[in-house]
Amino acid sequence: MNGMIKSKLTLSFALTLAVCSLNKQPANAAGPLSDTAGGAASVKGTVKFQGTVPSPKAINMASDPSCAKQHATPVFAQEIMTDSKGHLQNVIVFVSDGLGDRKFDPPTEPVVIDQKGCMFWPHVLALRANQPLEMINDDSTAHNIHPVPANNREWNEAELPGTKLAESFPREEIAIPVKCNVHAWMRGYVAVFKHPFFAVTGKDGSFDLSNLPPGTYTIEAWHEKFGTSTQTVTVGANETKNIDFVFKSM
Repeated sequence: MNGMIKSKLTLSFALTLAVCSLNKQPANAAGPLSDTAGGAASVKGTVKFQGTVPSPKAINMASDPSCAKQHATPVFAQEIMTDSKGHLQNVIVFVSDGLGDRKFDPPTEPVVIDQKGCMFWPHVLALRANQPLEMINDDSTAHNIHPVPANNREWNEAELPGTKLAESFPREEIAIPVKCNVHAWMRGYVAVFKHPFFAVTGKDGSFDLSNLPPGTYTIEAWHEKFGTSTQTVTVGANETKNIDFVFKSM
């Protein structure tokens, strides 16, 4: 009888240890890496504008001479920027569906907005939810950085010359308009993601969504003037799929 009791106690203790051990495993220890052990997938491509590119709007900085004197040539709004081949800049391309309930820890290194020449640089940026956003004022005049989100807390902070500010956004939002209340022409956008699979197109209109777990995804492209476009793509392990987006004049 005593032997049976001891055997049951030993088995119960072993099961308890096993359950505790399983409960200690982090829910997202390796993020997407556990899904890409057999080989990661990639989605690449370009974004183009088709049609006659609208003439850029000239910016008048006469209201603040300290801004105007920094520019020897005319300054134009950055709403629609293309190269000679029609490649479209400042488009946010991202996975909008297909990741399921996967969770990803945010990076600790900050993403930076620089205020220089009384313009936001970059004009469009993207970062992760809860990732630090650092704002630098490299001008000799004061600025006022004012994001106007729909799904995050709105804030409005003055920034003196040569100073830095830090903030973050806890929830996903594509994309948050950012303005300066001192200089009406200063406009930009910040996109916030809960995953790492996004890109902002540069001068050549290209994007690269790499290290994806194999699967079927909805890929979305967002532009501040032309709206959104989506495509569905299926990619396997160690596979790269190429897709292109084309926006037309509205």
